[in-house]
Amino acid sequence: MHLNLTDPRLIAGAVVIVLIIVIGVAFYVRNRRKTTAGFRNRFGPEYDRAVLVHGSEHKAEAKLADRETRVESLKIRALTAAERGRFSADWQSVQSRFVDHPKSAVVEADELVSSLMQARGYPVADFDQRAADISVDHPRLVENYRSAHGVAVRLGRDEASTEELRTAMIQYRSLFDELVQEQPAGGIKSVA
Repeated sequence: MHLNLTDPRLIAGAVVIVLIIVIGVAFYVRNRRKTTAGFRNRFGPEYDRAVLVHGSEHKAEAKLADRETRVESLKIRALTAAERGRFSADWQSVQSRFVDHPKSAVVEADELVSSLMQARGYPVADFDQRAADISVDHPRLVENYRSAHGVAVRLGRDEASTEELRTAMIQYRSLFDELVQEQPAGGIKSVA
C-alpha cells in the first residue's frame, strides 16, 4: 500500500488532528493559569512561599489543595460570646504586661493564640501543621504568625531584641483579632 502525502483527505485529517492537539494544549494552559491564579488569589504570599518550599507551582498547588482538604475536615467553629469575652480579657492582660515584662508577654501571647486556635477547633500539637492549617483561612497573616512564633522560640536562647518583641506582639495581635472576632462563614460551624 502506497501512502499519497498529497491526498487532500490525508492533509485534511492531519490538519484536524493538529488543530485538536493545539486546542487541547490551549485549554490545558488556560486551565492551569486559571488554577494558579485561583491559588495565588486565595493564598497570597503563602502561595509564593509554598512554591519556594516545594520547588514548583504544581507541587505547591497540590500541597495547598491538601491543606484546604484537611482544614475542611476539621470542626472549625466560631467562638461563643462568652469565649470571645474571656479571650479578649486574657489578651488585654497579656498586652498590659508587655511594658514591664516584654519577654514573658510574648511567650504568653504565643500560648494565648495557640489556646484560641484550639478553642476554634484547630489542632495545635505541631507548630508547622498549625501554621499550615491557619494559612487556609488566614493566608495573609500566617507569615506574621510564623515570624512572631520564631521570636517566641528564640526568647529561650535570649536572642530577641526589644524591637523584635514589639513586632511579635503586633503580629500576634493581628492574628488574635481576626481569630477572636471571626464569625462563621462557608464551612465554619457556629456554636453561638
